[in-house]
Amino acid sequence: MSIESNVTARRPVTQLPLQIALPPGFLLGALGVLGFSFSLPATRLAVADLDPFLVAFGRAVVAGTLSVALLAATRAPRPTAAQWRSLALVSVGVVVGFPLCTSLALHHVPASHGAVVVGVLPAMTAAAAVLRAGERPSPRFWVGALAGLAAVVTFALTQGAGGLAAPDAELLLAVLLCAVGYAEGGRLSRELGGARTICWALVLSLPVTTTISAIALADHGAHAGATAWLGFAYVSLVSMFVAFFAWYAGLARGGVAKIGQVQLAQPILGLLWAAAILGEHVGPATVAAALAVLACVVATQRARVARAG
Repeated sequence: MSIESNVTARRPVTQLPLQIALPPGFLLGALGVLGFSFSLPATRLAVADLDPFLVAFGRAVVAGTLSVALLAATRAPRPTAAQWRSLALVSVGVVVGFPLCTSLALHHVPASHGAVVVGVLPAMTAAAAVLRAGERPSPRFWVGALAGLAAVVTFALTQGAGGLAAPDAELLLAVLLCAVGYAEGGRLSRELGGARTICWALVLSLPVTTTISAIALADHGAHAGATAWLGFAYVSLVSMFVAFFAWYAGLARGGVAKIGQVQLAQPILGLLWAAAILGEHVGPATVAAALAVLACVVATQRARVARAG
C-alpha cells in the first residue's frame, strides 16, 4: 500500500506531451527535396568524365528498369488513356527535359551557378500548379515570380560577361520543363500515388531514353573515374527514382503550390554541397543572388490565390 502510494505520489500531476505536428505532406516533400538537393553536384561529377547525353538519358534507363520490376512486383494496374497523357507531360518535364538541360549546362558551368538559376523553380512550380488547377493568382504572386526570374537573369548576365550564355538558357529551360512535370505529376499522384506516377513516366520514356543512351554509349564510350560513376549512380537511384516517391506523394497530400515552398531549401543546400563536396568557390554575388531568389519565392508563397469559378 505505502509503496504503491509513494510511486503514485511521485508521478507528475500534469503531463506535457512534446509533439510537433508536422503534416505528412510537408515531411514527404522535405525528404524529396533533400534527395534532390545533391542532384546538381552529382550531375557535375558525372559529366566531368561521361557524355552529358549518357548521363541525362542513362539515369532514366536505370531508373526505368527498376520501375518495370517494381510495377510488376506490385501488380500495378495500367493507367487510363487520360492518365497516359498526363504521364507524357511528366516524362517530358522531369524524365527527359530537366536531366538533359542540366547535364548540358553543368558541362560548362559550376554546380553553384546552376543552383542559383534553378532557385526560381519553386515560383515556377507554383505558377504551373495554379494555372493547371484553374486558380487565379493575385498580382502580388506574379510580381514575386517575375522578380525572382529577373534576379536569376541578372545573375546570369553579370556572370556571363554581359550576355546570357547558352548554359543559362539551358538551365532556365530546365526550370520551365521541370515545373510543368512537378505540377502535373503532383496532380496525377492523387490518383496513382507518388511511386507509381514516376515509375509509369519512366517506363513510358524507356524507348527514347534507351535508344539515345545506346547511341551516346557507342559514340563516347563509358570510360570514367570512380567519382563520375558515383555521381551517375546518385542521379540514377536517388534523383531520378527514390526521391520522386516522397516528392510526388508530398505534393499529392499537401498541394503542389504549398509543398512547393519546401523547395526553398534546395538552392541553399545545393550551394553547400557544391562548396563542401566539389570544393567550388561560392562568392558574395552567388550568395546574394540565391538570397534574392529566396525572398522572391517566399513572396509568391505568401500571396493569395483564389479558385476560379
